[in-house]
Order: sequence, then C-alpha cells, then structure tokens
Amino acid sequence: MKIIEASVELAQELNPAEIMKHIERAGRVCYKSESNISDTSAEKFIANIIKSGHESVLEHVSITFKIICDRGITHEIVRHRLASYSQESSRYCDYSGNKFGGELTFIKPCFWSEDDENYFTWRQTMAFVEHIYLMMREKGARPEQARSILPNSLKTEIFMTANLREWRHFLKLRTSKRAHPQMREIALKIYEILNEKLPVIFSDINPEN
Repeated sequence: MKIIEASVELAQELNPAEIMKHIERAGRVCYKSESNISDTSAEKFIANIIKSGHESVLEHVSITFKIICDRGITHEIVRHRLASYSQESSRYCDYSGNKFGGELTFIKPCFWSEDDENYFTWRQTMAFVEHIYLMMREKGARPEQARSILPNSLKTEIFMTANLREWRHFLKLRTSKRAHPQMREIALKIYEILNEKLPVIFSDINPEN
C-alpha cells in the first residue's frame, strides 16, 4: 500500500507575456481600440476589463493541469461543467498488475496528522481494502468488478483544461474556507501557480475569504 499527498502540475508551457497580448488583442476588438496597443498596454487593459466584469475576453486562453487527488475530490472537480477532463479509469486499470506493483495507492487526508487516532483508523481501513481488492482479483474478479469496494481515498489522476474565466470561477469557489478541505488543498496549489504566472488575472482572488 502506498500513501501519497495530493498534488498538481501545470501540464503545458506558458508564455505569460504572449497570453496577455493575446487577451488584449481580442478584447480591444470590442472597443475598436487596437491602435492603443503597445509593449506595455496589456496589463492595464486586462486589469480594467476584469474590474468592469468583462470577463468573456478571458475565454480565449485555456490552461491544463494534471491533478493527483482522491476519487472523492474528482467528483467535486467535474461538477465544473465548462472544462474538459481525462481521468484515470479504475475500470481499466488493474491495480493488482505489474504496472502498479500489485498494490493500491491512497491519498493522505490533509485534515489529520499521522499521530491522530482517526488517521490510524483510516490507514488500517485502507490496508484492509487493499487486501480484499487483491484477494478478489486472485479469485477471478475483473478490475471493473473489484473496483466496487474501492473508497473515495483511492488515488486518481485527472487532466483538467479550462479557460481563464472558468479558472477564476473555480478558484473563487474552491479556495474559500467553506470548501471541502481536500478540495481547497488542490485549489490553493492551482491558485499559487496561476497567480505567479498571471497575477493581473488572478491576484484579486482572496483565498482567505
């Protein structure tokens, strides 16, 4: 049995300067102000359109993340309909096979420390689930059948692609302290990356709310 922490990875190379220029070119069509484009005009223009609520212009750029989390959290992620997803399939992945080392991987709950009694109970339960899953496979159950006993804590990988407007919506909801702790854990990691790469577009989002 493996236990790992949730993680996110930017799944593409980004050129922030080109992204800003692309958004500005698209946005200025609306106002026929293309003549105002300069080497330094994009940042102020984009800040102003966000402030005015003209966020449809941000839909011209999409970004992809690879997210490693538990399956329960992906059920929350895919509720964001204005995005595209590709997810690891527990139906077609045989966790008893050589590809996975004959063991299951689970995501460590971020809300319990390792000396917490609840964490100890959780870890015991995951070990038991792994034992039963592998036993079912040995007895001839197919992966798509044996997976019926797998819990929310099972590790999964999902690619998520969304435009910048939808990422703003996603982060406003999922970085909130009212969000599920494991969902917020993922969202904060994404926010940190996007705010570093494109601060003009994401710096107004306040994860402390």
